[in-house]
Amino acid sequence: WKLVLRPTVASTGSARCARLLLPFASNCATSPLCRSMPSGPARPVDMVVDYYQHDFEFAEPPRVTSLQNTQPLPTFSNFGDDVYFVADQRGYESVVYHVAGQYLKTDRKSGAVTDPRLKLNTVVREISYFPSGVTVKTEDDKVYRADYVVVSASLGVLQTDLIRFKPQLPSWKIVSIYQFDMAVYTKVFLKFPKRFWPEGEGKEFFLYASGRRGYFPVWQQFEQQYPGSNVLLVTVTDDESRRIEQQSDNQTMAEAVAVLRKMFPKEDVPDATEILVPRWWSNRFFKGSFSNWPIGVNRYEYDLIRAPVGRVYFTGEHTSEKYNGYVHGAYLAGAFTSKAVL
Repeated sequence: WKLVLRPTVASTGSARCARLLLPFASNCATSPLCRSMPSGPARPVDMVVDYYQHDFEFAEPPRVTSLQNTQPLPTFSNFGDDVYFVADQRGYESVVYHVAGQYLKTDRKSGAVTDPRLKLNTVVREISYFPSGVTVKTEDDKVYRADYVVVSASLGVLQTDLIRFKPQLPSWKIVSIYQFDMAVYTKVFLKFPKRFWPEGEGKEFFLYASGRRGYFPVWQQFEQQYPGSNVLLVTVTDDESRRIEQQSDNQTMAEAVAVLRKMFPKEDVPDATEILVPRWWSNRFFKGSFSNWPIGVNRYEYDLIRAPVGRVYFTGEHTSEKYNGYVHGAYLAGAFTSKAVL
């Protein structure tokens, strides 16, 4: 999931853009990239700028992303243009525990959730619904009964057979689930024995212009947030994310370092010592990172994806009309659904 709290984009003049560090000399395009290019930009530098403006936000290229929920983007229209990087050492889970503590029983000293109603490490495999109630069957063959069930599994999970519905969901619901895209957004972290990249104002981000769209394109350094960490983050999405998830971390590390050596030919770029590669697409409990509103889907069809089926309610970021793809979208969708059930 993307956060509304993101790194501030470095400013160059009056335009918000990332510093371009290219492995070859090239003039950055100043005219609209796609005005005379129906197939999209073709030059490497144009492609990476286009990627930074679109794929870097939505995880998919503009040719498949609808303008209905992106121009203007409600997150920035309603919450402002300022974006930040949060370097809280407690980790993002602290937010989850804070929210959970408002509704569930917790240990006063540790803050851990102790409420017996919360079943962790429990895989739901089957949901049966009737006019009088629902039953939920888990992978360990336990059965839970209730008046209603709220399904917050990701869109990617709903598009698989991990959870079976009995009876099968109606055709209008199945079509709505498959009409939307489950995008893949991967942040690869690399640690080095020393710093070799530039730092300072306007140098938090740098882009790699490749003839292959989305090939290790957007890099970020963390010297301001984590001084002396010698860590770089590179973002990949879509097909490149899926490709990287299917290869070894050593192969990904080798590819990334090779790109950095092209970007900084005059620097002594050492081998990375550590790498972290999230695998959201391969994980059966996620099957991607967040939803993306595709071209050709209208708002009525979007309403169907969050519409209940009998006593089965659906929630999650993919059901947030204005903020799909964001954590605050998931939170607000959950609040909306809970009120609908009550």
